[in-house]
Amino acid sequence: MPSAVSLTDAGKRYVKYDDVPLLITRAWRFSTGQRRSHLWALRHVDMEIQPGESVGVIGRNGAGKSTMLRLLAGVTGPTEGIVRVRGRVAPLISVGVGFHRELTGRENVYVNGVILGLTTQEIDGLFDSIVAFSEIEDFIDTPVKFYSSGMFVRLGFAVAVASDPEVLLVDEVLAVGDFAFQKKCFDRMEQIRSGGATIVVVSHNMAAVRSLCSRTMVLDGGVPVFEGATDEAISIFHEMLAKRGISAEELPAVKITDFTLQDEQGNPTAHFEVGDEMTFCVEAQFAEPSENPAVLLRIYTEDGQLVYGEVPVLSEPTPVDAGGMVRWIVRLPALLPTRSYSAEALVGTRLAVDAPMSGSRPILFYVSGRPFVLGAADLRATFEARAYPSTDIDQGAKPSGETSPRPVETLAPGVADGSENFGEAPSTLVPPDEQFDHS
Repeated sequence: MPSAVSLTDAGKRYVKYDDVPLLITRAWRFSTGQRRSHLWALRHVDMEIQPGESVGVIGRNGAGKSTMLRLLAGVTGPTEGIVRVRGRVAPLISVGVGFHRELTGRENVYVNGVILGLTTQEIDGLFDSIVAFSEIEDFIDTPVKFYSSGMFVRLGFAVAVASDPEVLLVDEVLAVGDFAFQKKCFDRMEQIRSGGATIVVVSHNMAAVRSLCSRTMVLDGGVPVFEGATDEAISIFHEMLAKRGISAEELPAVKITDFTLQDEQGNPTAHFEVGDEMTFCVEAQFAEPSENPAVLLRIYTEDGQLVYGEVPVLSEPTPVDAGGMVRWIVRLPALLPTRSYSAEALVGTRLAVDAPMSGSRPILFYVSGRPFVLGAADLRATFEARAYPSTDIDQGAKPSGETSPRPVETLAPGVADGSENFGEAPSTLVPPDEQFDHS
């Protein structure tokens, strides 16, 4: 079967015009004859995507992700290499693309439908379902220049998926929709993929990439650095971000010299399964003596929500002299929903609310294993169900609340039986004389 999407050594080069000061513009032109330079937004991309496959593309801002989708959508052509896309393409690469702002939502449905290859008769038959999916019935005859970005996305996505595309290109536009609409879009994309369509997703939402894509490419500076399993791709992306993180802030009294994250075996990692033990190590050097130095560990979701923070209070103080170092080890289970997180450490010379603290660079990591858990924590609940036949109900039998002999546990695929006992894992502070394996 031929590939739905094929890129062979594909690249895109743009012309960059240098900003030359006005007073030397003429001299510059006379001396060189040029005021332009070239920028490779994408280069050396090789990828084959089969029908029915969903592939993610992740990377930092400016890594070339959107340029890659524009090549696939035919918005721009490659400077080098070959790009092939087979079948009807529905691009969602920017909010409001293909919409005429002076036209109403109704009129734009027909305009977009024709652009996507539908006939007027086909759009007539799909119109009611498009409007129902977009949930903007009350505004369908309003000019779209009065629409919010969320309304743009609702209508644009509804038209795109109604066209029954063979290749769907999605570039972060769903990020402006509310949670309920995002969930509906993800469900619809899964239906499209199950029907044999190919989906290429560009997103900074690692949870969305994880749930939609079995394979992911990581771009850095326009060049692919990894292509493979999504979990591994996300880990590599986080490690790449961590290496380029902000250097530790230095205060005169204390300086963080090391902040690392390891698995239970002591190996550096950025990927955990739900319930795995995470080990944070914080090292700090003190320029002045401290009777009871303090550390604060905080963990945030990718959208900035604080999910955990603690300043441990020890029964015995850990004094340190001037020039000395303190090493803290914090172990805790990754009882977190499937998504990306960042952790930071703050260190001070004393435990007080107003005490100045030195901050570390952030550590980025990813937790996977139970993608259907919502909220800030995964409490690893088990669910029991017992069916009562209608004959028992007719005879007056009522559920007594007793536990069924074999409870049915609703666990996500890949999780064992939920019976592991992870126990308590309080933050542990280790005096400077105890060793920590950095291997």
